[in-house]
Amino acid sequence: MSFWERLKTEASAEWRAYTEHPFTNGLADGSLADAAFRYYLAQDYLFLIEFARAYALSVYKSPKLADMREAASGLSAILDVEMNLHVKLCAGWGLSPSDLEQTPPPAAEMLAYTRYVLDAGMRGDLLALKVALAPCVIGYAEIAKRLAARPDADAATNPYRVWIAEYAGAPYQEVAAKAGAHLERLADLYATPAREAELIAIFREATRLETDFWEMGWRVGQRVE
Repeated sequence: MSFWERLKTEASAEWRAYTEHPFTNGLADGSLADAAFRYYLAQDYLFLIEFARAYALSVYKSPKLADMREAASGLSAILDVEMNLHVKLCAGWGLSPSDLEQTPPPAAEMLAYTRYVLDAGMRGDLLALKVALAPCVIGYAEIAKRLAARPDADAATNPYRVWIAEYAGAPYQEVAAKAGAHLERLADLYATPAREAELIAIFREATRLETDFWEMGWRVGQRVE
């Protein structure tokens, strides 16, 4: 069993709650409230900015030049590719770049996860930081791939088909696959049996905080229905 599969197995309850959250199911069948998705998009813009900081930290935490290049590549992917795609997606929902810049104060759920990731990286090594990042980086690819297989995911009437296609598409799936391969290489080097419980605890908490991010948007949708 790979390190990634061991993490998911040990945090199976948290992983199911995250990957099968009602917010994601609402994306698949198009039933998610518009307000929930718009709020999520605005907070996710702030989230990407903070994630870029985490990738910048991973450059500093890298023990080898190859790891530094891997981290720099991830940072560039966020700043130069994913951020632009996100802004374009937001435009389709009536959120202009100026709207995003004037997003209301960061949600507590957004701050909780991103601060947790940064703290895990500051206190630990590169592997600990990558484990904290994994629920988002690799998890989104797995979630989107599952959603894309649902009957209504690509229906013309599903307003969320573009989001699903973006994360289920080959470019992002490749990003996630590279992140997974790097995680496995780091685990082979640094995930000793004595450390595994610590790393599982980080993964479990990061996954729980990611679930809270879905829940944040879901609650907004429930209030307007």
